[in-house]
Amino acid sequence: MTSTERTRRAAAFDIRLVIALLMGVYGVVLTVLGIGFTTDAEITKSAGVNINLWAGLGMLVVAALFALWTWLRPLRVPEPAEPPESAESGEPTT
Repeated sequence: MTSTERTRRAAAFDIRLVIALLMGVYGVVLTVLGIGFTTDAEITKSAGVNINLWAGLGMLVVAALFALWTWLRPLRVPEPAEPPESAESGEPTT
């Protein structure tokens, strides 16, 4: 297994991508609700601000920042230390 393959496998479990995915899904849902399904009565109750729309857009921005952070600073897995080998038999010592 090469170090590039190991890095890709480790990056699949990077918590930053999980957070970006969750924030992105919730952001899309809130943005769609804010654009299409928020009534004037709900906007009046929230001091004239479409909270769903603004919260959704904010979550999409945060999701994009997390994804950008993951792309700019990828997870690096250190190489495992090789055990010293025996000079006589060629097998690792314990």
